[in-house]
Amino acid sequence: MDYIKLDYSLKTAEERAAFASHLPIEQQKKEYVADYIIMAMTPEEKKKKEILTSNRLVTINKRETSYQGLVSKFENGEDGLFNLIIEDKNVLLTHKDKITQKDIAEIPALAALEDGISRVEKMIETAAGKRKYQLKKQLIEMRQEQYIIKNNYKQGTQPPAANSGNTGKNPLKGFSKIDLTEHIYIDDQYEPVSDGLITFFNPNHVSALLCNYSELKQDCDGKFTSDAYYMMMDFDNLIDAAMAPYPLYLDLLIYKIDGKSNAEIQQLLDKKFGVFHTVEYLSCLWRKKIPKIISEKAKEQYLMWYFTYVEKGKWKRCSRCGDIKLACGRFFSKNNTAKDGWYSMCKDCRNKKGGNANG
Repeated sequence: MDYIKLDYSLKTAEERAAFASHLPIEQQKKEYVADYIIMAMTPEEKKKKEILTSNRLVTINKRETSYQGLVSKFENGEDGLFNLIIEDKNVLLTHKDKITQKDIAEIPALAALEDGISRVEKMIETAAGKRKYQLKKQLIEMRQEQYIIKNNYKQGTQPPAANSGNTGKNPLKGFSKIDLTEHIYIDDQYEPVSDGLITFFNPNHVSALLCNYSELKQDCDGKFTSDAYYMMMDFDNLIDAAMAPYPLYLDLLIYKIDGKSNAEIQQLLDKKFGVFHTVEYLSCLWRKKIPKIISEKAKEQYLMWYFTYVEKGKWKRCSRCGDIKLACGRFFSKNNTAKDGWYSMCKDCRNKKGGNANG
């Protein structure tokens, strides 16, 4: 029997649920029976999800991991979702790329997380009440982090060549033996552009270097004739300069390199800085924002060097902070009414609170 007549004269969800409870078990599992109950629920009842069949719950959970559902879960809204997973708003976020035993064997962080997941699953079996709810929430976050770790690993081991898309090469394999020669030019927007296989100007490359930092440092340690040795030395200095204004970001970076999980880092940062970020937001910082800050600092440093030692540049002192900076769009905003074509205050000062009040 595939279909049974339902009583639509019943108006409330409770009445319909009671009616459905007398149906044969195989009928209770049908999707249309769940719809029959859900259609009578008030908006408040739907939010509380007080009446849900096990079959309907699968559908509801999938809808809650849709684009709109996940956006509401992120501390930085859409940006967090875009940075974490995808940019296609029509995709239902049910992972197609599963975590396999091969992944766990190849990625140490995944293996450690898998052990943690097993322990939490066992704890849920005997837990009750609020404790059980907290453990389930923790389990969901841990499973989400599995895909973040796998994605970081995939991005980190195969960064694309600068400005050319993916070449199919793996520049991190045999890192110390790679020719890292690069040629840099300044484009008409005063942006440095590199043709190197790996360049600090590309945030994706910076992210790859960070994700594989320990292995790369070990690979080129003591190899003083290797390009990689000096690249990693420059990278250390760049990180120090870029992260100087962001002590929390620097600690996050160090914790990630040390192999700590997002959950551990969450607690450490909260204890030290009194700031509590979600694990999703920490992943966003690690994978997107921190690499971008480092990349922008690399561009800034190169421009300052180039127009000091290679080509005579036009310089300008900021009327607010007093720093002398290159007179270009990276440091100053255009002002057609000014004699030199630029605002007297640098972009950094103008972006600070009250900075736009004076030009």
